[in-house]
Amino acid sequence: MTYQEIKELVASFGLPYSYYQFPQDTGRAPPFLCFFFGSSDDMYADDKNFQRIRGLHLELYTDRKAFNLEEEIESRLEALDLPYYKEETFLDKERMHMTTYEMDVVITSDKEEDQNG
Repeated sequence: MTYQEIKELVASFGLPYSYYQFPQDTGRAPPFLCFFFGSSDDMYADDKNFQRIRGLHLELYTDRKAFNLEEEIESRLEALDLPYYKEETFLDKERMHMTTYEMDVVITSDKEEDQNG
């Protein structure tokens, strides 16, 4: 996938989204998504990075458990053959549910795209 394809996937859910976090003091009400690349596990060959592999985190924030949104996200990830690990957390201070999907994605190059998310 290219970075642009990942951004389009996140946008396709129809929820407000941001890379890593929304700007401070925006008062974003749930539901919304944040995504970021938390790690890399590149393949190496001939003393250079051969294939870029990024750890993609997709976080769904809701004010109550949202089974329908989770099902939609999971169905799309599965349709794209993206195996994921899912973790749920309740954020006491914010009074929100956070469902995190973690997956490894192989990044393909697209010279014209904005690679900053």
